[in-house]
Amino acid sequence: MSEMNAFHLQHDAFGRLLLIDAEGVAHENVVPVRAHPITAPLEGISILSQDGHELAWIPHLDTVAPTLRAALDEALASREFMPEIERLVRVSSFATPSTWTVQTNRGEASFVLKGEEDIRRLPGGILLIADAHGIQFLVRDVMALDRHSRKLLDRFL
Repeated sequence: MSEMNAFHLQHDAFGRLLLIDAEGVAHENVVPVRAHPITAPLEGISILSQDGHELAWIPHLDTVAPTLRAALDEALASREFMPEIERLVRVSSFATPSTWTVQTNRGEASFVLKGEEDIRRLPGGILLIADAHGIQFLVRDVMALDRHSRKLLDRFL
């Protein structure tokens, strides 16, 4: 299905996302997925059936109706959990594994960095840091961090 306005989304009685296509067919328990969640979060949203088949493609979130956008934003937020690091408070050691205490957009957090290989550099100065449990922490712009945070981070890069 390629036309964006050929469907609408709603929640069923159990709170799961339901897609009604142009023919009026209801697809239960659908999942919106970003094609590029970090580098282009507003572009390329696929709505997948519960068995993983693409039911709809949205080239850009800014092009959809406000009610559809609200439903998509809510569903994407509940599916994606990636705290954004705003400041490094302290690290327990400059050798790994080490415990990091950070300030994120969701509050203060502590996590264990197993090794330097768990810090991935992405285009545009973005860092993706995986903790020992697989939770991804995002540093959107290293240069936007305060001096203390950059100094701590430089020890691991």
